[in-house]
Amino acid sequence: MKTIKLLLVTFFTIHFCNAQKIIPDEVKDIMKKVADWQMDHINDSYSNKKPHHPLHWTNAALYVGMAKWAEMADDDTYYNWLKGIGNQNNWLLHERKYHADDHAVGRMYAALYRKYNQKEMLEPTIEQFSFLMHHPANTKLNWATPYHQDRWNWCDALFMSPPVWADLYNITGEQKYLDFMFEEYKATTEFLFDKEEHLYYRDERFKGKLDKGTKIFWGRGNGWVYAGLADILSNLKPQTKEYEYFLDIYKKMSKKLLELQTPEGHWAMSLLGQEFYPTPESSGSSFFVYGLTWGINNGILKGNNYKKAIIKGWNAMASYVDDNGMLGYVQPIGAAPGNASPDKTEVYGTGAFLSAGSEIYKMVKGQ
Repeated sequence: MKTIKLLLVTFFTIHFCNAQKIIPDEVKDIMKKVADWQMDHINDSYSNKKPHHPLHWTNAALYVGMAKWAEMADDDTYYNWLKGIGNQNNWLLHERKYHADDHAVGRMYAALYRKYNQKEMLEPTIEQFSFLMHHPANTKLNWATPYHQDRWNWCDALFMSPPVWADLYNITGEQKYLDFMFEEYKATTEFLFDKEEHLYYRDERFKGKLDKGTKIFWGRGNGWVYAGLADILSNLKPQTKEYEYFLDIYKKMSKKLLELQTPEGHWAMSLLGQEFYPTPESSGSSFFVYGLTWGINNGILKGNNYKKAIIKGWNAMASYVDDNGMLGYVQPIGAAPGNASPDKTEVYGTGAFLSAGSEIYKMVKGQ
């Protein structure tokens, strides 16, 4: 009887481990499938009645992931596609000078500059950010304040603009970019970060509100923040005050996210309310997988619990990709927990998935 029990335990252990195993080539295969599908469907309408502008924040989030995939791909198709977008738009940021959403495309420009070292790719961003430093917005962060979004008073903004400032600091070596970003980021964090839950409110309107008895922390909004933290930290020098500041937030969020992952592997649209929001949401969850895996790959997060969460999360995200390469369960454009379905996608979901895959590939290839 003991022998039989031992054999059964061994069988299920091996079966479980094999089910959890991630194959590097399979990661690349599904990333290519998703990237190719998205490029073929870049002009679909998605959440809007018409396609997004090439410089819109939705596409900018896609480009972040696409640039990471381009670095892994076996040909220059994806780099050429991104360069074409930059050239067609004269390497300009989007329309609003102060609004974080319209800075986000600068992240793609920085990635391409690092590869090609062509100054025209960054000159317009440097010029615009120089203006912002000399003419900073003086509005308060309160939602009802006039021109309130001229500063980062909603949590998604922390993905859109701060990493661009960090890129410029890293590329140019000029401290002024980091100084400006650091002070603004601290102001937003003091305003929106819940020190008990270690999560960000989407904006001031959600502070003090409850949804079925739980505080409202939007899954995707926190996904934006968390991925942005990883990208900021990648640009900074360890042991500096700025690095330690961002690392502290990153570690606090990481620990909380580990607690909040659902048994299925995703994170709920309202992070504390998975009982009331059981439907998967793949854009925020993919960014959580990205950020967590980045932490493992950089020796910041340690232990099997994080690795198990990452594997479970990636397998869940990959299961939401259909046979054609479309990532499903992406919540449409919004600012709060809502609805998602297997037949709905968005370009930023693809960007998040590709970002996650880039770090997953590094992790499993190195094992």
